[in-house]
Amino acid sequence: EALLKEENKKVEKEKVEKAPAVENKKPEQKPVKKSTADIQKAKISSTIRVDHEKLDHLMNLIGELIINRNRFVQLTRELAEGKKDINQIIIDFSETTDVMTRVSNDLQDTIMQVRMVPVKTVFSRFPRLVRDLSRKSGKKIELITEGEETELDKTVVEAINDPLVHIIRNSVDHGIEPPEERKSKGKPETGHIWLRAKHEGNFVVISVEDDGRGIDPEKIKKKALEKGLVSSEDLEKMDEREILDLIFMPGFSTAEKVTDVSGRGVGMDVVKNNIKKLNGNVSVYSEVGKGTKIVLSLPLTLAIIEALLVEVGNEIFAIPLDNVLETTKISSSQINEINKRKVTTLRGEVIALISLAEILGLPERKKDVLPVVISYINERKIGIVVDSLLHRQEIVIKSLGEYLGNIPGIGGATIMGDGSVVMILDLQEIYSLATGGAVKVAA
Repeated sequence: EALLKEENKKVEKEKVEKAPAVENKKPEQKPVKKSTADIQKAKISSTIRVDHEKLDHLMNLIGELIINRNRFVQLTRELAEGKKDINQIIIDFSETTDVMTRVSNDLQDTIMQVRMVPVKTVFSRFPRLVRDLSRKSGKKIELITEGEETELDKTVVEAINDPLVHIIRNSVDHGIEPPEERKSKGKPETGHIWLRAKHEGNFVVISVEDDGRGIDPEKIKKKALEKGLVSSEDLEKMDEREILDLIFMPGFSTAEKVTDVSGRGVGMDVVKNNIKKLNGNVSVYSEVGKGTKIVLSLPLTLAIIEALLVEVGNEIFAIPLDNVLETTKISSSQINEINKRKVTTLRGEVIALISLAEILGLPERKKDVLPVVISYINERKIGIVVDSLLHRQEIVIKSLGEYLGNIPGIGGATIMGDGSVVMILDLQEIYSLATGGAVKVAA
């Protein structure tokens, strides 16, 4: 009993001595603890829900891939040992390659489907944003969303949030007029912003449209001259479409004063750069007094695309096939000049011509017959003159990284079967370079 009492006293003494140390540790642990909301947010951004059937299909495809791999190993062994006739082995290799092509295509399609998520995940954030902005600006605004079930690559969906926030803020601040002004113009007091998404070929088109005051081309011209972004001579050559595109130039802003509603003094060039990183395009359409529509054209996936390979000055380049309407050949005698720009007539339609060799600073070949890639840029047909047309091919897009990622006219790169690197052209920027906006690309 005496020993037990003594042991109990020791235990109580140890508890008393340790108590202060435990109390001191508690406040230090509190800031480290993550909230449930933070943990949930991290899970949402790093996970995708996948149907069980798609996973089963993936497993079956992987099984077929392994069988085919083993078949290649066996054929290689037979070829090395000389057991079979060479002609028979060639036939077997051809058949096995065909199976490999079918399985890899099926595997690619299934992976793409797994990565697809509806744009609703982004669109659902904007009703509250518009309500808060309309209350802050004192305007009556209603947001209408359409096509929320349109699916897009998860990486693209996550990246379009900031550009869309910027565009919607601009619509609220610069586009929609105050209730009194709308009433005086015969418009309903409540302004509307439409946020739409739809599929167009291998692209998803997302548009933000408002029924506000629109963009005044004269105001844009005045601001561009004030900021020294373009010369008066260049402005005279520009049509209304090219003048509207000036809003995407770095440093351009029509804001008279910086507010916390729209871009806070930051121009639309931020939006264009973000969309360009996704290999997409931005277009603006506006009518004074009626409203503005900004259209984002985004690829379904960032990984693999169909491309047309062309040769220019002994260099090979890839043009995304979605940008190609047709290919043709014209005689050098069919080229004319209008307003110091080369044009040709194709089936009764006047088409502006752009020499890729001239834009990219590569040596031009003098030919009587010129291969031309017809593309549709900024609502007009443009002819891209190249040295020769090669073939179409499925390519894997690779980023150029931070050091080479901002080269004008280049949208990425791909690696060919022989290990050579081929640059992917951004025809939207090629057109901007040709119309006198930017500096030529170095050879």
